[in-house]
This record gives sequence, C-alpha cells and structure tokens, in this order.
Amino acid sequence: MIERLTSSDLDGALDDLAGILQACVHDGASVGFILPFPPEQARAYWLNHVWSGVAENELDLFVVRNAQHVLGTVQLIPAKMPNQPHRADVAKLLVHPNARRQGLGRALMAALEERAAQLGRNVLVLDTRSSDPSLRLYQSLGFQIAGEIPNYCRNPFDARLEPTTFMYKNLH
Repeated sequence: MIERLTSSDLDGALDDLAGILQACVHDGASVGFILPFPPEQARAYWLNHVWSGVAENELDLFVVRNAQHVLGTVQLIPAKMPNQPHRADVAKLLVHPNARRQGLGRALMAALEERAAQLGRNVLVLDTRSSDPSLRLYQSLGFQIAGEIPNYCRNPFDARLEPTTFMYKNLH
C-alpha cells in the first residue's frame, strides 16, 4: 500500500524509516551517508531534514507498507525558484534490502509521478551514483541521462570518490 505521509504520521513511521535508511546505507547505497552510520543519525535525518519539509508542505514523502512495517520510501521536492514552477527533485528512493525485487521502487515512483503531475511539475530531476543498480531502474522508468560528474560522492564504505549520474524525465 502506497501512501503520502503527513506530519501527524511521524510517530508511526519514524522507526521504520530510520531502519530502512540505516539498512540501505549498510548495504552500500550512496544516499549521502557513510559508515559508521548509527541508528540515531538515521533518526536525526528524518526528524531534522525531512519532517520539517513535510510539516511545511515543502516536500511529499511517500511510503510503501505491508501490514506491519514501512518497506520503502521516496520524496518529491518541488523546486522553489520562481523560474522553475514546473520542476521537482526526486530524492531518497529507498527500499529495505529485504524487500527488494518486488516492484516497490516502481510503485513508489509511479505514486510520485502522479503527485508531480497533480502539482503541475512536469520535469523530474534526480541523481544516483553511476554504479548503483538504481540507474537501470530509473532508465527503465523513462529517465534520461543528462550527464555524469566524476568524483562527486564518497563511497559509504571507504574514502574512494565515485561518479554520479544526473537524470531527468519529462512527464508530458
């Protein structure tokens, strides 16, 4: 079940969201964090960086759940600049490693695209580490490669710098 969370949903989702983020980073996802990555840092990310955006309607936070837990999440962040009312960023598509290969990432992205269209945001932009499997997922969803920047992000396990691919999708 896909749902868009509101600020009143924090208590029921925070532990699951922190667990997903921590599991993904420990599995090698390049989503802005490096090891060691303790649970309190994962909780702090959601509380300090995401939840205020949800509360202030600056971003939409989608989750996919089973009967017991949140299994995945993604964020839609509409551009704020006056010359970009048609654009939004896609951020932190995360599916718990134990729940992958079930179409949850695709379902989250479909919900995100539907919401973007509702908001009149017809250009979506994202970035992903060039070696991540998510690159193929995004391409299969119609995202186009805009370019690659070498040495853009640090590997979560060691000090090695890696390239990041920037992508976009026109929803027209």
